[in-house]
Amino acid sequence: FWLKEEKSSRDKIGSRILVAAMVKYSREATNPSKACKAQGVDLRVHYKNTYEAGQAIKGLTLKAAMQYMQDVCEKKRCIPFRKYKGTIGRTPQAKEFKMSQGRWPVKSCKILLGLLRNAEANAEFKNLDTDNLTIMHVQVNAAQQGRRRTYRAHGRIGPYMNCPAHVELILQEPEEAVEKPEEETKPKKFTKKQLAMRRLKVGDGH
Repeated sequence: FWLKEEKSSRDKIGSRILVAAMVKYSREATNPSKACKAQGVDLRVHYKNTYEAGQAIKGLTLKAAMQYMQDVCEKKRCIPFRKYKGTIGRTPQAKEFKMSQGRWPVKSCKILLGLLRNAEANAEFKNLDTDNLTIMHVQVNAAQQGRRRTYRAHGRIGPYMNCPAHVELILQEPEEAVEKPEEETKPKKFTKKQLAMRRLKVGDGH
């Protein structure tokens, strides 16, 4: 019994290490020392809404993105729907983005706001300047669907699926622009044929 218990505990530790090692991001920051990350797995929010909200905050600063998510939750601004735009209603708030279709996916925005706060805490832990962080990478993937059932007429049962999402964020401080040193201009070399052609052109001009 004791040996079995020891084996099962080893299996549990091994699985924990495996899970920890499997946490990957689809890309890495160009300068990891000046970047921070946040990730959410199997989040109970609609994938399509979360995808559009994620695309809307890409390229914004951390503070601007957090303010934007709060404004969407309060219905002051909308999320423009660019990819998944079938049957999406029109709103004048989408004119800000030169679009006509937009929505207010509050649940998705609250989840993204939580991830942004998590990234901010990670940045403070690394002593980064949170006022200077920019969202350089947002990726939203569809997670495995959850299965439930709904009851139909004549005793049949239909699927009742949900569409959760995986989200990953990478924020980074912008790199300082470095002036390119002036390269020494090397004298051009010409072949005998090219020199002869140039002499002919000069002679024709005269």
